[in-house]
Amino acid sequence: MNREEKAALVASLHDHFKQATVALLATSQGLSVAQMQRLRRALKQAGAEYKVAKNTFVRRAIQDTAYGMLEALLQGPTAVVFGYADPVAVTKVLVRFAEENEKLSIKGAVLGEHLLAAAEVSQLAKLPSREVLLGTLLGVIQAPATQLLRTIQEPGARFARVLEQVRARLEEAP
Repeated sequence: MNREEKAALVASLHDHFKQATVALLATSQGLSVAQMQRLRRALKQAGAEYKVAKNTFVRRAIQDTAYGMLEALLQGPTAVVFGYADPVAVTKVLVRFAEENEKLSIKGAVLGEHLLAAAEVSQLAKLPSREVLLGTLLGVIQAPATQLLRTIQEPGARFARVLEQVRARLEEAP
């Protein structure tokens, strides 16, 4: 690889880091080609991308990005997973694959401004999906309005029940 190709690779990695919402580091030594293809397909469906690059290239690429904290984890064979959509979905795919394949291990991740250890990445993967969280939030937001509506309607409903009881008694009377 000549100098221009190396510079282009670093620039490409830098762009990936700038676009990503989450970046995870993993070691995948010993995975077969078929396993790697399955992992890449699953990550692509989750809105992520799996890249293998030399640590020196990754070190240069993370300069001037929010992912500078990853430098401490760049030791040994390393692959980078760039998540562009829902960070939880990406971590779920990677953690599930790591549980199924012992040869894949997660080193850590950066989400927002926080460096996450491998155990924290596993905890992040246990969170509900974005859609479930939004649905729960919507339910919490709607609950006070629903209770207010019930409170406003209750006196009228109570009056209607009393009238129904009076009507039933009058029909029973001779």
